Amino acid sequence: MWYHKLKPVVHRHVLLALAGLMWTGVGIMLIVRAVIWLSIRPYATALLIAVVSTLFAVAAYYFGFTKTVEKNIKRLCGLPEKVCIFAFNSPKGYLMIFLMIGLGIALRRSPLPREPLAFIYIIMGGSLFLASFHFYRRLWHVAYHGRPCFVPEEE
Repeated sequence: MWYHKLKPVVHRHVLLALAGLMWTGVGIMLIVRAVIWLSIRPYATALLIAVVSTLFAVAAYYFGFTKTVEKNIKRLCGLPEKVCIFAFNSPKGYLMIFLMIGLGIALRRSPLPREPLAFIYIIMGGSLFLASFHFYRRLWHVAYHGRPCFVPEEE
């Protein structure tokens, strides 16, 4: 069909880069917003929130996001060689993005104090940022070392 020519098609390895860039970008954006909120608070309060939320971010990354990101990598690696550029996220993933954007807007417009929001934003942002490196590592192994796209027992 003629409309198939309009579909932006890329190699599936590009999807690994796009997914990683999205997770990195969103993670940094959340952390920066939290740091801005904390920058106007007393130093001791801001430092305590930053340290504790960073520890929670590492735990959330390790216990939750590693499984999610590896599942995403496995899905991306199972796609055909050439695939639509928007396939870097699953339909469920796009739904989750829209829900999270809506929740973020609602929280920022709420009367909640910024300290708890900064705490949540650092946890989410930090865990997304850390998990994004799984995409880059897989891309590096596939693109530069010729390894299979997904081998769960590898490394």
